[in-house]
Amino acid sequence: MSDSSPGRLFIDGEWTEPEGGHYEVVDPATEEVVGLAPEATRAQVHEAAAAAAAAFPAWSRTRPEERAAILDRAADIVRRDFLAHAEVARAESGATAATARSMQVGVGIARLRRYARGALEPVEEAVAPQINEAGPMGRAGVFGALAVRQPVGVVTCITSYNNPWANPAGKIAPALAMGNTVVVKPAPQDPLSVYRMAAALAEAGVPPGVVNVVTGSGAEAGEASVDSPDVDMVSFTGSTAVGQRIAEVCGRGMKRQLMELGGKGAALVLDDADLDSAVAGIGTTFSFYSGQICTAPTRVLVHRSRQDELIAALTAYANRLTVGDPRDRATVVGPVISAAHRDRVEAYVELGRKEGARVVTGGVRPGHPGRGFYVAPTLLADCTPDMRVVREEIFGPVVVVVPVDDEEEAVALANDSDYGLIDYVWSGDVARAFRIARRLRAGGVGVNTVGRNMEAPFGGFKRSGVGRDVGSYALHAYSETQAIVWPG
Repeated sequence: MSDSSPGRLFIDGEWTEPEGGHYEVVDPATEEVVGLAPEATRAQVHEAAAAAAAAFPAWSRTRPEERAAILDRAADIVRRDFLAHAEVARAESGATAATARSMQVGVGIARLRRYARGALEPVEEAVAPQINEAGPMGRAGVFGALAVRQPVGVVTCITSYNNPWANPAGKIAPALAMGNTVVVKPAPQDPLSVYRMAAALAEAGVPPGVVNVVTGSGAEAGEASVDSPDVDMVSFTGSTAVGQRIAEVCGRGMKRQLMELGGKGAALVLDDADLDSAVAGIGTTFSFYSGQICTAPTRVLVHRSRQDELIAALTAYANRLTVGDPRDRATVVGPVISAAHRDRVEAYVELGRKEGARVVTGGVRPGHPGRGFYVAPTLLADCTPDMRVVREEIFGPVVVVVPVDDEEEAVALANDSDYGLIDYVWSGDVARAFRIARRLRAGGVGVNTVGRNMEAPFGGFKRSGVGRDVGSYALHAYSETQAIVWPG
């Protein structure tokens, strides 16, 4: 694939010069400029939404087999340029090379494939016939009914900075599979990968206007992509604060929403837990994308009898991790996304100190490599449930530990949160763990694992979001259900 797209917006099938100029995309590891991203004006974003609206009638009527074939071809095209895509993703996101390849571009390809199959899933479901007595509504009779899933229309996809391939593909692919058209507004920090995805979809045969990509360094482009009168639905991944503002605008226009927001995942480590398993799972907060994952098990609720043992094991785990250049194969912990975010994470660690938490390991800026936005894996112990570091999402390689006396207290503290995305339970008694999982107010619960089933519904309770996606649930999220009724 040629790099003809960088620096230009993708609107109505054309690479379009931005009227707002350009801004720099910076490598979080080196602080060097990766490339220039286009700055869309409000008018250009609305132009993209209008193009999507104009393309919707024809696209929504295409045969499912045609949509499936296009998504499959797009996956092939992305695969063709796999290494080049992974290098751009690594450079703009700060992910390690292994993460950029497998969890970013690799998962992006897998999601294109999954929703190529999804386009062929049935959209009609028979409803049991109903016998009606004669009355004001007509004669007596047997009435049949069919529930039919229809595309919503124009979907704005606002994507997160922590995965510039998997997150956009997880929105774009099911939306297209269901017959919607999209306006994609990537996170400002790493938009270059999304333009590459758009180029692959265009090469695969997506008609003009079906996929549009607009970017901006500030709030203007995102706001315009939400308030455009041509937009029927907004799918957003990001912070709860921004999600609340988007939801207010959607509410005024009765736009559909799919919101995947913040998290403060509770990890319940019970008295009978396998600590090796628990440490490996909790340790992913340090080792996977520097903790910039909403599903990370950042809030550890450990039985008091196992607290010292767990803290020692987590400390040893964190101290074994190599912090450094993501291009180096030995590196496990790369940078966070920006200087501003590094400062925010460091401010939380300092706040924890002031609140009375004990910094067991980390808490200082790594002395190497000298440039880049690095945060050392940090473990805070002696925490109490009222501390802000325990209650608020830090979104970095920081784990807080709170001791509990029994499972009742663990469940109560886990549920005492504004968030409810994914919680975790470690116990040697699986039946006990499942019983506790059913009591947790979270959209997902991992039992003795941080792994995920990628067909299972994903989304949050409370302020962690609205709606569910992943697997076939995403196809439902990007559709409206229509009832067709007839007399038998």
